Amino acid sequence: MARDRQDLRAQPVLHCVADAGGQRRLELGGRRSERFDLVACALEGGIDLGGLDTGVGSGFEPRLCAGDYFCVHRGRRYRGSRMDVSELEYELPPELIAQHPAARRDESRLLVVERATGEVRHRRFSDLPDELHGELAVVNDTKVVPARIPIASPRGEVLLLERHEGDVWEGLAKPTRRLKAGQRYGPVELIEHLGEGRWRLRLDGEPAGVTPLPPYITAPLDDPARYQTVYARDPGSAAAPTAGLHFTPELLAQLDVERVTLHVGLDTFRPVSEDSLEEHAIHGERYEVEPAAWERIRSAERVLAVGTTTVRTLETVAAGGPLSGRTTLFVKPAFEFRRVDALLTNFHLPRSTLLALVMAFAGVEETKRLYRLAVEERYRFYSFGDAMLIL
Repeated sequence: MARDRQDLRAQPVLHCVADAGGQRRLELGGRRSERFDLVACALEGGIDLGGLDTGVGSGFEPRLCAGDYFCVHRGRRYRGSRMDVSELEYELPPELIAQHPAARRDESRLLVVERATGEVRHRRFSDLPDELHGELAVVNDTKVVPARIPIASPRGEVLLLERHEGDVWEGLAKPTRRLKAGQRYGPVELIEHLGEGRWRLRLDGEPAGVTPLPPYITAPLDDPARYQTVYARDPGSAAAPTAGLHFTPELLAQLDVERVTLHVGLDTFRPVSEDSLEEHAIHGERYEVEPAAWERIRSAERVLAVGTTTVRTLETVAAGGPLSGRTTLFVKPAFEFRRVDALLTNFHLPRSTLLALVMAFAGVEETKRLYRLAVEERYRFYSFGDAMLIL
């Protein structure tokens, strides 16, 4: 959360992104509690490249190695940590936004690319074990909370963002102007207004609302379990780590797997509204890595990060962060990866920090080429879409 608690506006909630038509304001769906109205403004100040909100390495500035600089970054519209946000734009036909998950999780398509050669292969996700070479696959085992809770009078809703301790949470509540601290609204008691629609609140029992879906998914979800990974076990996220949605238990059993936890917050998906990436900041998200798990990860010959949230967790710890805490790590071009050797990820929204992370790993122009190819080959995009494996 922004330090002054003022920088994310009252309406901003899950996956604050422009839709395929370039919309900046996302409209709240009237039924099934699945979509939200979101407008975000810029957070004050910037953030150091690779900055950690852990008290360790806050001045850390990863250096780009010479080979990467000349082979990947020369001729781009950024220098060092500067990058024009226009580099994160691309054209996507609306019909390629997946509205439903595949009938079977591992039936999704898989675009495989070799970074060393640029070779591309079109596979099925079930072929993943055949594409790996002994990598330790690290997954994020966070679980999405049924976080959207309707309130009857005044008619509105509460969206749980993060549990602080016990039954005390932070959340967004609307209509904020008609709500009062100290009042109870169904299972929610509002304790303190933190500004711009954010409240400290007390919740009776465990969350029992509706799982919030991204606003670009307009079709109802018949089975809420399809917006959870099969290995989800630690409740706390406002959104799913979507790269993991493709795994089945049978496929997972074929891999060497380790777990970490990062509870996905709303700001991960907030679009970059500034002209330059260095002017955009990410607020903290809670993560945890068990000591035994980190020892396996640290000593592995090669590590496959399943999803961008796993990347941020691993690279936070690899840069000297503690095994549990909060991270504000912003991975963007010129970032020096310390522990991630391969990346499994979905196709991300334009102007998103997630797309910037993929560009940091694969190269800006290479990522653009792959996205153009994915559009040409009619891959499905976003949360319920297909996946890409970058080796």
